[in-house]
Amino acid sequence: MTLSPRAGAGPLPRPQPAHSTSRAVLMRQLPDRARPAEHVRDALEHAFTGLPAELTRSLTWDQGSGMGRRDEFTRAANIPICFCEPASPWRRGSNENTDGLLRQYFPRGTELSIYSAEDLVCVAAELNDRPRRILG
Repeated sequence: MTLSPRAGAGPLPRPQPAHSTSRAVLMRQLPDRARPAEHVRDALEHAFTGLPAELTRSLTWDQGSGMGRRDEFTRAANIPICFCEPASPWRRGSNENTDGLLRQYFPRGTELSIYSAEDLVCVAAELNDRPRRILG
């Protein structure tokens, strides 16, 4: 799952939940940055609703204020959230790889507000249809 802010062109927000085996990517657009934790919580709840249990065992998140409402999400969705160690990109290889793939569609500095929710769905579909080699 990628959470894309409507305004601003900063770094791609985390997470891009990619299922640990299938690497399936879900993308949601956030309305603005005024209340990021609430928007992230709502986007996660919406994205995870209806997914099979084997795809929703846990969520790994990078550090950041977007998970300020993580307890509410965990209670509502019954999905525990784990945090990566700061400054340890080798511990979140799937997230880093997904960031790199997303940069092919949204280069650094891209104004994300020009993309619609449908655009994000199309990008996610392309990423999910693309073969991805994984270890193990």
